[in-house]
Amino acid sequence: MSQLKKILKRIILVSLFLLASVGSILALNSQNLQPPPTIIPPSFFGMHVHHVAIQPRHIKQITPWPNVPFSQLRLWGAYVTWAQLEPEPGKWNFQLLDKYINIAEKHNVELLLTLGQSPPWASARPSDRSPYRPGWPAEPKNIEDWRNYVRTVATRYKGKIPYYEIWNEPNLKHYFSGTGKTMLNLSKEAYQILKEVDPNIKVVSPSMTTVEEGLVWLEEFLRDGGKNYIDVIGYHFYVPSEPPEKMLSEIMQVKKVMTKYGVEKIPLWNTEAGWLGKEPFKDEQKGAAYVARAYILNWLAGVERFYWYDWDSPVGLQLNMTAEDAKTLTPAGIAYGQIQKWLVGAKMESCNSNWRKIWMCQLTRDNNYQGWVVWYPEGKLDFQIPQEWGITQVSNLAGDSDKLSGLKLEIGSLPLLLDS
Repeated sequence: MSQLKKILKRIILVSLFLLASVGSILALNSQNLQPPPTIIPPSFFGMHVHHVAIQPRHIKQITPWPNVPFSQLRLWGAYVTWAQLEPEPGKWNFQLLDKYINIAEKHNVELLLTLGQSPPWASARPSDRSPYRPGWPAEPKNIEDWRNYVRTVATRYKGKIPYYEIWNEPNLKHYFSGTGKTMLNLSKEAYQILKEVDPNIKVVSPSMTTVEEGLVWLEEFLRDGGKNYIDVIGYHFYVPSEPPEKMLSEIMQVKKVMTKYGVEKIPLWNTEAGWLGKEPFKDEQKGAAYVARAYILNWLAGVERFYWYDWDSPVGLQLNMTAEDAKTLTPAGIAYGQIQKWLVGAKMESCNSNWRKIWMCQLTRDNNYQGWVVWYPEGKLDFQIPQEWGITQVSNLAGDSDKLSGLKLEIGSLPLLLDS
């Protein structure tokens, strides 16, 4: 009976969150969000690069280091899970993670290492299924094995890995098959050990995903005391086949839960998100538009860091930033670099859509610079540029700029930068 009560409670919570989602979407249509008052830092732009240090059998070549900038690299899908670092008890293999350390130092990027994925010898349920190997999703059967793993890694890489994320998507059974309370205990143990090894380490919460189950997990985690063992909230704001504007309502729901449990002032990071549509965009320019709008809107909603998934896409992803040679940029890859040029170092003064669903985001910089990023997500239309903006040129996400003649401009789903 107690199990039935838990199931009914979870169903009720999910239903309430779905109702809240509808309310949040309506609210976004009726009021403007206020962007953060700070200058957009380079650290806002993060990335996943899976094959820069290793060439698995199904990959043709090592990925060359990306030729667009980013300052943050998340190590997930990078072959450095617990199961891969300690395949047998006490037998460690740090060769690959050492390579990532050297690469990060060479390119001046900071690393976020996602902990977890139990090796079969340590797994509480060695037969539990996962996208990788059996047993990986389960918690360790002996908490001392977890403590030893966290302490060993943190000690070896003290001063070299500044950020640790407790676990990847624990609300999905194929990534974590244990209970919320078990994850809370793993978080507590990891947090205490990481801070003992190096008080400067920042600990990111287990990164939930999906707007339904993920929010339930997050609320239970914070309510039961998880807020005492984190420095950052990690979440994956995927909106599978929806436009990036849908991320706004999901981000605001997460922030509402954060406020409820008194952690609204700690950073919120989107530690993994990208395009999960079943097919690639037929027009590659729409892929570029998706990337740029996702970054603009995440900053608008108060996300302080966004790790794009990913650079060298594995099987299953449909928005590639490079061609098959892993170095020739697609329009999406070019847009990732270009949107940084538009945003980093600027302050977003305002960003909203009007009654015509035209988005207008004002950017300012030193020396009285003003610019506006504009787009229309639902097709093409003529946009009348306000004369008081003082616009003289228009730039696109391919890096091209043209002088503006007149105040009427055709806009569409691809953001344009208007400035002088």
